Amino acid sequence: MEKNSSFCFSNLSSNLPITCLITFITIFLHRVLNVIYRTGKPLGKRVSPQRPLSTLIVLGSGGHTAEMINLLLVLRKERFTPRFYIAAATDNMSLQKARVLENSLADSSETKGLSAEFMQIYRSREVGQSYVTSVWTTLVAMAHALWLMIKIRPQVVLCNGPGTCIPLCVIAFFFKVVGIRWSSIFYVESIARVKRLSLSGLLLYKLRIADQFFVQWPQLQRKYPRAHYVGCLM
Repeated sequence: MEKNSSFCFSNLSSNLPITCLITFITIFLHRVLNVIYRTGKPLGKRVSPQRPLSTLIVLGSGGHTAEMINLLLVLRKERFTPRFYIAAATDNMSLQKARVLENSLADSSETKGLSAEFMQIYRSREVGQSYVTSVWTTLVAMAHALWLMIKIRPQVVLCNGPGTCIPLCVIAFFFKVVGIRWSSIFYVESIARVKRLSLSGLLLYKLRIADQFFVQWPQLQRKYPRAHYVGCLM
């Protein structure tokens, strides 16, 4: 009898780590499904309609920044503040354009007192970089993105296609799952994408990471029915 009890106890102890692992995975998957279900739904009482929202704005080189600046011009500045601009470490031009925009806003009487910060993030992969070395740079970029998201903890993430937004959006989604912060992710696909989504857009759409997904061409909305057609924003 004593041997049987000892055997049962030993068997239970050996299965305990496996049981704990299965329980953890089950809870985590339940949280992921719950976040996906709630993604895109109104925040309700969680956010006051008059309360300012800290906003992370992801900039990309070339046309991405030009489109984002046009979008920001019609944004309610007093609602989405403070604003945190992030661009790739090698993209100084985009941050310069953002500074010009914020300086013009600071000169207007209606937006005095609003704050903005400008940051840079490591790229996961530079143009022409080998895939072997990009494994290390991707890990560095993810670690840097994690540090920035912990520091900023934005309520809103606004992006429009640059690959720089992917690690930031993934971490924002992870923060939702573990309950650190609910960041609403708004993705606006570039006007240059007429027939199919960019790789960044496709990832955020297929993985259901973006809370709201906007396209600027009607044929894209027909192809990706969860997207919202908003017309040309340029």
